[in-house]
Order: sequence, then C-alpha cells, then structure tokens
Amino acid sequence: MTVAQNIGLIRERIAAAARRGGRRSEQITLMAVSKTFPVELIREAYNAGIRVFGENRVQEFSQKSEALRDLRDTDWHMIGHLQSNKAAHATELFAAVDSLDSLKLAEKLNASAQQIGKKLVVLMEVNVGSEPAKSGLAPESQELEELLRAAPQLEHLEFCGLMTIPPLTKEPEQARPYFRKLGELRKHIAGRELPSVRMDIMSIGMSHDFEVAIEEGSTCVRVGTAIFGERTTT
Repeated sequence: MTVAQNIGLIRERIAAAARRGGRRSEQITLMAVSKTFPVELIREAYNAGIRVFGENRVQEFSQKSEALRDLRDTDWHMIGHLQSNKAAHATELFAAVDSLDSLKLAEKLNASAQQIGKKLVVLMEVNVGSEPAKSGLAPESQELEELLRAAPQLEHLEFCGLMTIPPLTKEPEQARPYFRKLGELRKHIAGRELPSVRMDIMSIGMSHDFEVAIEEGSTCVRVGTAIFGERTTT
C-alpha cells in the first residue's frame, strides 16, 4: 500500500466513524504524525492532500524543515513533550504547540512569540490516565486552573482546546473511558466561558484507536503508523 492509498482508507474510516457519532467527516482534521519519517514520505502525504503534520522533536523537525520549506500551506504542530529551553526554537518552527503542560512553558512560549510578532496556537495536554511517567496536566488540578486563569495575560498564545494520550491499551475500546473523560473536561471548561480560552479542538485518537476517539468527539486525530508504516526508529 502506498501512502496515498493508506490515507484514502483512513479517510473512509474517519467518515464512517463520524457518521456513527452523528457528525460530518469535515469536522475532523487528519493530522499525519511524521516523526522519524523522511521528507520523501512527508511529500507523498502532502501530495495526497494532507496539510496538517505533527512532529515530536524540535531538533528533528529543524533538520527537516529546510527541505520542506516549499510546502507553504501546511500547518506544523509540535505534539511531543517540549522542554522550556527549546520554547524559542519551537515557536519559530511550528504553527501550534499541542502539548502545553505548564504555566512556565506557556510563559516561555508567549515571550518567544511576542519577540517575533507571532500568535501561537496552543492545546493544553491533559494526563487523563494520571500516569506518573507521562507529561500533561492532571485533570482539574491547581496547575491547570492557574494556566486557564493566566490565559488573558498570555496575549501571544491562542488557547484552542485540549489534547491527550491515554494509557496504552490492547483494544481500541479500552481507550473510550479516557476519551470520554477528556470530553467531559472540555465541556466543563467551555461552560465556564473563560476569557481568552476556547475549547474548539479536542485532539484525541491515534492509529489504533482513532475511530473510537471520533465517536467520543475528537476534532483532530493524530495518525502516523497507519499512514507511513511501522517506524524503524523512535
């Protein structure tokens, strides 16, 4: 199967899952997670209609970005854990950081965005499974509350929603409670009508569970292996 064929099949599955959830497929963004994959495969995905890509490491994408500079209508998202000392470089490279997990990082990103005159889209990463080894804000934690309240002062960040990576499960259905928990948190935050905080985006679902995620309200699925094949490096 080629990258284009894989993308075609995934779009069909997205459309079917959207119908089951009473939604339209146009409401769901397909993000191609291109970490570790070469620029040639990224170009294949672009030629097949993908315009949103996710990368996990600042240094890796920095090396790729020069070779992909001509793909001007793409949105590059940072979806991996971001150290605050790399905030400035990430702000230059990416249109969005989907893994905001602390007020300290938010302040660094805001200062960097202000310096280059940019508005940076951010999603708050939530550790819905309360896994000690994972980054992300604990649901309804004090740190999450501080970040939400600080949003109006972080004028160069555009708070647009939530992202999570649930605990690894063997069966896609086992991820449903975690997706549902994030959906409930999203609804709760949206209902507070906080200034400078929107809940337009819920980024949940990856190659093995994106259909369940769509049924639970995902607006963006992050698909890597099902598009590009198995990774040979991590």
